[in-house]
Amino acid sequence: MPLLARTVTTPLTIDVRRGAVADLGAILADRRISSGGDVAVVVGPGQGERIAELIRPKLGAADVFTAAGGTLDAANDLAAKLRSASYDAVVGIGGGKTIDTAKYAATRYGIPMVSVATSLAHDGIASPVSTLDHDGVRGSYGVHIPIAVVVDLDFVETGPERRNRAGIAELVSNISALADWDLAHEVRGEPVDGLAVTLSRIGAEAVLNHPGDMSDDGFVTVLAEALITSGLAMAVCGSSRPCSGGCHEICHAIDLTLGGKALHAEQVGVGALFCTFLRGDEARFAQLNRVLRRHALPRLPADLDLTDEQFVDVVGYAPRTRPDRYTILEHLALSPEEVRARLADYVDAVGE
Repeated sequence: MPLLARTVTTPLTIDVRRGAVADLGAILADRRISSGGDVAVVVGPGQGERIAELIRPKLGAADVFTAAGGTLDAANDLAAKLRSASYDAVVGIGGGKTIDTAKYAATRYGIPMVSVATSLAHDGIASPVSTLDHDGVRGSYGVHIPIAVVVDLDFVETGPERRNRAGIAELVSNISALADWDLAHEVRGEPVDGLAVTLSRIGAEAVLNHPGDMSDDGFVTVLAEALITSGLAMAVCGSSRPCSGGCHEICHAIDLTLGGKALHAEQVGVGALFCTFLRGDEARFAQLNRVLRRHALPRLPADLDLTDEQFVDVVGYAPRTRPDRYTILEHLALSPEEVRARLADYVDAVGE
């Protein structure tokens, strides 16, 4: 008998709105995640502690842990602390580093994890991936997808504006990542997961075509939901392929060779625009360029505090960051001289 459908793991609850954090206790109880509030609340610097205090009266049995976040050592330290008691769930509150740390630690001991995002700077809000630094190298680790995802627009609004705006670049880079996946399918016969493609593309298209900005609740809601569906796209296919191509290879190369020059999503946005230019897709290039410009996001190497020569070196190094991934960068295999020439044309095409 043929398989008539597939089972897809998704969060039990996705709540994106103003005031959502106030109902966190009810969400945990209603969804039978934790009726008594026996949870470990993990907070990072910034708004995490403020939110923890807000929800503490409704989660009387909760223990609060502060995590430096962002490193494998911090995640392992947190995991060790989680063994001190029997928790129904781990609630990670904060930005990407805190959530990734909590996801990894919860996965280590098979504890459900609730993601409470205070920033929209990345698509890890609901993804099955934790990005953590170890010995100076940034690695991606497979983790369980969050059992619930909460984004409170009140806290997003009062968070770092630049980080939230950067999430736009992370999201629209999906268009470039999907084009790279199609290329890998055409050249190498790599299987493409249509459902993962759909989840990745619909969010990117929604943000690309929305007329609002970060001052508009409607736009911010679409951005948050699109970042969540990007995470689900990765969960569906079991890899970051639907959201990560040459764009992320360039970003990782900047991190590895130069120690990072800007926010992750800002670097990804420039990578996506450059890869789209290399692909010769003039319509998509114009669309991405227009959106990044409208939201005052980086488009040129100089916007990332990179010289042209540094960017040439980065592009040459980029394929080494994901040896198993085939993108436009591997396909063209440009020499430094060819990258330099393409970059000059790219700068002209980006314009003011």
